[in-house]
Amino acid sequence: MKVLLSAYACEPGRGTELAVGWNTAWALAKYHEVWVLTRPDDGREAIEAELACNPSPNLHFVYFTLPIWGGGWKWGQGAFQIHYYLWQIQAYFVARKLHRTLKFDLAHHITFVKYSTPSFLSLLPIPFIFGPVGGGESSPKAFWQDFSLRGKVYELLRNLARQIGERDPFSRMTVRRSILSWATTEDTAKRLRSMGAQRVEVLSQVGLLAEEVAYLATFPIPERSPIRFISVGRLLHWKGYHLGLQAFAQASLPQDAEYWIIGKGPEQPRLQRLAEELGIALQVKFLPEMPRKELLQKLGTCLALVHPSLHESGGFVCLEAMALGRPVICLDLGGPAVQVTPETGFKVAADTPNQAIQGIAQAMVKLAQEPELRSHMGRAGRQRVQEQYNWESKGKQISHLYETLIHQHSCREHTCL
Repeated sequence: MKVLLSAYACEPGRGTELAVGWNTAWALAKYHEVWVLTRPDDGREAIEAELACNPSPNLHFVYFTLPIWGGGWKWGQGAFQIHYYLWQIQAYFVARKLHRTLKFDLAHHITFVKYSTPSFLSLLPIPFIFGPVGGGESSPKAFWQDFSLRGKVYELLRNLARQIGERDPFSRMTVRRSILSWATTEDTAKRLRSMGAQRVEVLSQVGLLAEEVAYLATFPIPERSPIRFISVGRLLHWKGYHLGLQAFAQASLPQDAEYWIIGKGPEQPRLQRLAEELGIALQVKFLPEMPRKELLQKLGTCLALVHPSLHESGGFVCLEAMALGRPVICLDLGGPAVQVTPETGFKVAADTPNQAIQGIAQAMVKLAQEPELRSHMGRAGRQRVQEQYNWESKGKQISHLYETLIHQHSCREHTCL
C-alpha cells in the first residue's frame, strides 16, 4: 500500500512526540511504501543521517514549512500552536499535489498527538486515520489546591483551549471524516465520541524500537540495590513531583534512601523548598537534563520510577523504566495508567492529594522492603514492553489494521455503488 503520514514532529533517537513520528514511520515502512510530511526545522539532519546509515527503501520524507512565517514556532507557546495549525493547512495542499501523482491508498495523522486540532488531510479523497491523539486528560479538581497561581492559570487556559478546539468546525470535520480515531486514553476517547467520531479505539502512541528494547534488557535486575527512587521529566506543576516528595517523606525510609529528580522547569525552586520543609533535602537530589543514554544509565541504578503525573497522554519514561526491569509507581490517570498494570507496578488512585500521597508512600515502602516483588514486577514489565510496546509488534498491528480498514472501506463503497 502507498501510505501518507502527517508527522509535524519527527526525529530519530529522541523521545516524546519526535519519537512517535519517527518510530511509526520506520515501523510501517517495513510493510508499506510510506511518505512522511514533516518539517525540516528539527529533524532533517538526524533523519538523513539515520537513513544514510540504515537505508529504508520504502520510506520517503517530504519537508516543508510555512513560506512566510517558517520559524514562527520558536516565538513561544502561543505562536507555536498557531504555526502548527497553519502547517496543517499547508500540509493538505502539499498532500493533494502528491496524491495526484502517487495515488495514495490511505492517509494517517501521527503527530502532534493532539485531538483538538484538525488535520486537513481528512479532506483527501482516500480513507483517513486520526491518531493516536491525546490531550483529553485533566488534572482532578481536588489537586488544584496545591498548584501555584501560574499552575492554576495554565489549567484554566488549557481547558479553554480544548473547548475552543472541540468546537472548531474543522476539528469536528477531521473526526467525523476519519474511518478510525485512535485515542491514547479513554478520557480522550470520550471527547472524540462527543465530537462525532464514528469509530474510536484506545491505543497508546508510545513504544520502543527493537534495538532499544534489546539494549535496555542488558541492564540486570538487581536482587539487592540501594533504596533509590527516581522521577524524570520537566519540572511542571501537573507532573506531580510535589506528591512524590511528600510520599517519600511520609514513607520514613532509612536515612541512606534517596530520591532523584531529573529535569528542569519553573517548579524547581518550589520543589527544592518543599524538600527542605519536609526535612528530606539531604536525601533528595535534583539533577539537570542529560543525554538519553546517560539518563537511562541513571534510571538503571534506581529501585523504581515514580511518575505521579496528573494529566499525560503518554509517559514515555514509564516504558523505558519497564524495559529496564524497574517497577513504576504512577497515578491511575492518563497514559501511564494504560501502560502500567498491577503486575508491573502500582497504579495509585487519585481521588484526593492526601490519599494519593499515602498510596505512593505505601508503594515505596513495599518496594523497598520486598526485593522479590521488585524482581517479579521488573520481569513482568520487560515482558509487557516486548509484547505490547515494541515497535516491531506495533508496526505489525497497525499494518494489519490498515489492510482490514481498507478492505472494509472498499466493501462499503462497492455496496453503495
